[in-house]
Amino acid sequence: MADLPEYTLQQLALRNGQDRDEIWVAYLGVIYDVRKSRMWRDGKHYEHWAGQDLTEELRDAPHNANVFDKFEVVGRVKGSVYLPGHD
Repeated sequence: MADLPEYTLQQLALRNGQDRDEIWVAYLGVIYDVRKSRMWRDGKHYEHWAGQDLTEELRDAPHNANVFDKFEVVGRVKGSVYLPGHD
């Protein structure tokens, strides 16, 4: 994962499905492209918005972190100390 491009939270925020075509979210410092998911159409998933770090919000989700396994990893959050080990 060390060779992935790094993006700031400000750059991630632009990948919200509104400002650009990309629909990205971050979890534990890793950025995922969720554009192919019908659940993220237009950059919104229930009360969650793309372009954000969803690490804290996952606690309230009806699913666990394995949901990210089906999405392509496109980068990591610059300066992030958390990288998942795909537990």
